[in-house]
Amino acid sequence: MPAADLVLTGAHVRTLDPGRPTATAVAVLDGTITAVGEAADVHDWRGPGTEVVDLAGAHLMPGLVDAHSHPVWGLDMATGTDLSAVTDLAGLRAALARAERVDGWVVGYGLDHNAFEGRAVHHDLVDGVLDGTPAFLRLYDGHSALAGGAALAAAGVRGPRAFAQRAEVVCDTEGRPTGHLVEHAAMDLLTGVVPRPPHAERRARLLELLAAMAATGLTGAQVMDGGGLDLVAEVARETVLPVRLRFAPWCMPGADDDALRELIGMQGRGGRHWLVGGVKFFMDGTVEGGTAWLEHPDCHGRGTDAFWPDPHAYTAAVRTLHRAGVRTATHAIGDAAVRHVLDTVAALGPGGRGAHRIEHIETVPDELLPRFGELGVATSLQPPHTGYTRADGTDEWSRRLGADRAARAWRLRDLREAGATLALGSDWPIAHYDVRAVLATARSPRGAAAQRPGLTALQALEGCTTHAAAAAGEQDVAGRIAPGFRADLTALAVDPVHASVDELADAPVVLTVTGGRVVHRAA
Repeated sequence: MPAADLVLTGAHVRTLDPGRPTATAVAVLDGTITAVGEAADVHDWRGPGTEVVDLAGAHLMPGLVDAHSHPVWGLDMATGTDLSAVTDLAGLRAALARAERVDGWVVGYGLDHNAFEGRAVHHDLVDGVLDGTPAFLRLYDGHSALAGGAALAAAGVRGPRAFAQRAEVVCDTEGRPTGHLVEHAAMDLLTGVVPRPPHAERRARLLELLAAMAATGLTGAQVMDGGGLDLVAEVARETVLPVRLRFAPWCMPGADDDALRELIGMQGRGGRHWLVGGVKFFMDGTVEGGTAWLEHPDCHGRGTDAFWPDPHAYTAAVRTLHRAGVRTATHAIGDAAVRHVLDTVAALGPGGRGAHRIEHIETVPDELLPRFGELGVATSLQPPHTGYTRADGTDEWSRRLGADRAARAWRLRDLREAGATLALGSDWPIAHYDVRAVLATARSPRGAAAQRPGLTALQALEGCTTHAAAAAGEQDVAGRIAPGFRADLTALAVDPVHASVDELADAPVVLTVTGGRVVHRAA
């Protein structure tokens, strides 16, 4: 065997490989694991140029992966003033009054729907403290925003608009915009006027973000958009990305044959540590925004429409991509949306197994659970999202759904026990990217899901390793520590299977290795 580039020794290695579940040493060459063994084997793996790292009893595992993230597109979503700590209207007004003006604007992000205290989202609630300054405030869900009166005027938004996708410029009874912009097409009306960070700043922020992700133990992120591919390609040519990125560009309603051919042609584009591998759809929006597709209306009489005005057009697009061998991931939060995606995959026949997945699945009835395993449809959930709800049901998500549907919140354990592949993620910037928090909240869900059983510690770890790999079709190259697999590795100071939830959430990250390269090392 050729001498290794990197040897990790002195570790408690949890391989997640059934053939050899534990070890104490791992050898790496050219970004691939070449040997898994014990301390006595290290002598045979070493050469003059081998870097040997003694992990001194740390717990080494397959590299942790965020199965749903937006590290490039999210740079714009997380721009300006962080409003995530705002809990009520008084706090929102105070935050806006002191917010930094960027090119004459107030731009904010992370605003919780609960901060409006049950009132309708309206620019009148904040215009008084803005003193004529245009403002664009993204709500935490990434699917809606509040534009101030001056911002609406700057963009020429004076009334309702019609869109090819399910989106809305919310207006009052006299047809005047309230400033509440629901879904991507409506928010995009402000794109031309809202200040955007320059290219150099976005590049620097991307590198800073990926390094920070690696410092939490992340080695990979499955990116549920195709934004910023040119920026990623530029950065990857000049340096090594510390986190491996796998992109799934969006397919939106109205996509014609040319658009589908373009998406098919993008597959396989990539470079070192990045790749386009899949396509992302939206079947609905969010519960809080009233755009989750539900089988019965929410408490405001909304939620009975799909994001694709013609759901059959979605089915046809998935079929076209499937025939071309393209994997798909579909955002589906409401029960009707989830059902339609499952029906779509079922109609593909046996060849559809393992090639398609559903993102979010925030509420789903019992009868749909076994279909995931039967159809081979992977599930992708984001446990930290449970923190936006409350156990007493007073949050916007729970109120809109009602008690029965809220009781079916984030059914992580139920999906696993039903035989589903269950990948876990953060949906950054919707929730923080710290993968330790993903693992912890998967075991101990919060808010509306607090009464539901969480995952076992091993199931949670699998959600960021073996199951994340399977959801991306990479189970033969990633998610385990075994010869021939990618050398993506994470070392924590605690054993993620035996540590308590609190210990895991704060666990020191000893080492992160991506593609055989040490990208983070504890000081």
